[in-house]
Amino acid sequence: MSQDCPLCNNKSSIFHEEKNRIYYQCGTCFGIFVNTKSLPTIEVEQSHYEKHNNDVEDKGYQNFVSPITKSILQDYTKENVGLDFGAGTGPVISKVLNDHDFCIKQYDPYFHIYPELLKDQYDYIASCEVIEHFYYPHKEFNLLKSLLKPSGKLYCMTHIYDESIPFTNWYYKNDPTHVFIYHKNTFAWIKKEFGFSEIVINDRLIVFSV
Repeated sequence: MSQDCPLCNNKSSIFHEEKNRIYYQCGTCFGIFVNTKSLPTIEVEQSHYEKHNNDVEDKGYQNFVSPITKSILQDYTKENVGLDFGAGTGPVISKVLNDHDFCIKQYDPYFHIYPELLKDQYDYIASCEVIEHFYYPHKEFNLLKSLLKPSGKLYCMTHIYDESIPFTNWYYKNDPTHVFIYHKNTFAWIKKEFGFSEIVINDRLIVFSV
């Protein structure tokens, strides 16, 4: 049994099976994804996100996103304009950067529905704990690349899978809205496919440069 990878469209084989889910891994980009029949509905997905207690004033939450915010504060100035892509119910990245007088706009398909923002380009894009929710990662990364100005950067955070992780008991795949899991080789494939000039991976932080 196989299923086409939603990122690179190549054939994939079964990687892991559970009672209500089948996971496939692509032999080309190494991405791990949920079978199509197990994808949550839009209603289930939104309801799950609404249960998150994301208080932007919480110091622990601010510290969690600090790999992204510290990098942006180091790489850019308040004259630059950014996009918080998938800002969610608590846009903490925007909060931290706004506190430093940075200009960053929020987009989220459920909670910050401003499609006009997807017609502009930005100096940087922050996408924290978002890319693992992509049903159609090829489409989404193509969009993200198109939203960046020349010399722009895309800052992502996600938990990257490697072979040392016991997938059966791995907490990260147990979230019902985590439908595409990335391997470091997956990011190398994305870099080449979408024409990024550089990629730097530091633990959960992945930075693509145009």
